[in-house]
Amino acid sequence: MTITIENEVDAVFDFDCEALINEVIIAALDYEKCPYEAAVEVILTDNDGIHEVNLEQRNIDAPTDVLSFPMAFYETPADFDPLETEQDDVFDPETGEFVMGDIMISVDKVRAQAEAYGHSEKRELGFLVAHSMLHLMGYDHMEDDERAVMEKKQAEILDSLGITR
Repeated sequence: MTITIENEVDAVFDFDCEALINEVIIAALDYEKCPYEAAVEVILTDNDGIHEVNLEQRNIDAPTDVLSFPMAFYETPADFDPLETEQDDVFDPETGEFVMGDIMISVDKVRAQAEAYGHSEKRELGFLVAHSMLHLMGYDHMEDDERAVMEKKQAEILDSLGITR
């Protein structure tokens, strides 16, 4: 497993953010029973950095809390079976790892949303990582039923780690 964390803004928390990110990624992969060793890159940035990428990639002229850039596409969320035969380009030829994609998180949003929702920055960062990992595994929340599924899964992943509101 390769989890790369790039802290573009030298963000400092009162907890070990890298350990938390690793823990949540592993819990999400275990929760969805991903059969592969995976590679995920996480970029911690600020509102300006995520705003720029949001505008460039999604044509949305505003900062957001998290962006997910999956490498694989799924007919059914977390159906890993077709990957080896239909999307073998998502596997690193040197390591054999499933290159899931990238996650970009605004540290400014982590802090602001933690305060707004009345919970810890640890909980907010953990939530955003879990949320984004589900996107990397094909889940979405455009429809109410999809949103309900994601919310349940996010809560169960965080609860399994003792990360609560």
